[in-house]
Amino acid sequence: MHKVIDYTSGSGIEVLESRNKDGADILVSLTYIGKNREKDNGIKLTRTFETARKNNEKSGITSALVINDHYFIQNIEGSRVAINELITRVNHERPHLLIHIIDLEEIETRRWNGFLIKYLTSDTKNEEYALKHFSAGTDFNPYMMKKEQITGFLEAVFEEKEA
Repeated sequence: MHKVIDYTSGSGIEVLESRNKDGADILVSLTYIGKNREKDNGIKLTRTFETARKNNEKSGITSALVINDHYFIQNIEGSRVAINELITRVNHERPHLLIHIIDLEEIETRRWNGFLIKYLTSDTKNEEYALKHFSAGTDFNPYMMKKEQITGFLEAVFEEKEA
C-alpha cells in the first residue's frame, strides 16, 4: 500500500495529502452556446436561467450570460466538479435547451463576479453589441460565430459592467 505525502513540515512530521482527489480544487471556465427549442418567446428560457442562478450560487459557480428569446451564450466558472455536475444536469433536466460546448480551460482566477445577465432586445445599443463581433447579419445567433467571436462578444458585452 502506498502512502501519499503532501509535504514534510519544518519539524520533520509528515503531513498526508488532504486535497480532494476529484478535482474540487481545480478552477475551470466553460463556455457554451445554446438554443431554445420551444416556441415560447423566451419565457421558459428566462425562467430556466433564473432557477440556474439560484442553484449556481449554492455550488460556487459564477457566470456571464447573454440571452435573447431564442439563443444564448454562457461562460461558467467554478470547480471542475461543480462545472461537470452542472453540464450533466443541464443535458438531462433541460431537454428544451440544445447546447454546444465551445471552450473549456483551467483558470487561476475568475473573470465574473456573481451571475451576470444581459438580455438582448431590439434596441440600437444591443444591436451594436451584436454587430461588434458578428458580421453575418443583424440577428443574434451564436451558432454563426466562431469561438473567438463568442468569447470576444461576451467580454465586450460585460466590459462596462465589470469596469
